[in-house]
Amino acid sequence: MSAPEFDPYSNDYKSLVNESLAFSGLDVDYFTRVKAEYLKDILLKTFGKTEVDVLDLGCGIGNYHALLRPSLRSLAGIDVSSESIKIATTRNADVNYKAFDGSDIPFAENSFDVVFAVCVFHHIPVAARAALIEDARRVLRDGGIFVIFEHNPINPLTMRVVNRCVFDKDAILLKSAEAEGLLANGGFKDVRSRFILTIPSFNKVTRMLDQSFGRLPLGAQYFSMGHV
Repeated sequence: MSAPEFDPYSNDYKSLVNESLAFSGLDVDYFTRVKAEYLKDILLKTFGKTEVDVLDLGCGIGNYHALLRPSLRSLAGIDVSSESIKIATTRNADVNYKAFDGSDIPFAENSFDVVFAVCVFHHIPVAARAALIEDARRVLRDGGIFVIFEHNPINPLTMRVVNRCVFDKDAILLKSAEAEGLLANGGFKDVRSRFILTIPSFNKVTRMLDQSFGRLPLGAQYFSMGHV
């Protein structure tokens, strides 16, 4: 994961993703909304509220932040792409953005209740993933959680999207068991995964129905999470 890899795509992120999704009849905004709502559901289930301090690890241009920020106590975002950070800052003035080197999270210990990463880890070199997991744990408070959203590499439609996306050309996808292993080895407890987007999800009722399939590896994506 490096700035030169992503800077050229910062201004065209949505259009490039939409090109890869065109065959599905859905667009990137749909997937953004679904995962934002899933994250809020996770916060409510974990903390009983959404008013917590949150870090988006690998935030890109901040696509999720307008949907999340009103529900949170605070929101920060970091990314290796300084161009993406510039765009995110103009879009979301009340989010604390910082560029970073891809390995050392630029915040102090115990700064956040939640760290989340959406489709980021498949861009991180395999050998560097464990260290980043450990640093995410460092910035979390006791009782905090780390949530990793990733593509499901055994879903053929997901792989069709990934193979059509220009900035996923060098991606190394990870199965849910690999994400769980990273979290467990990084010192996280109560690690679990759920598959999502098995069926279209547009509201709380359809998310509940979608989650009835959550243990089956059918969904287009999944989330893995662990507690400090």
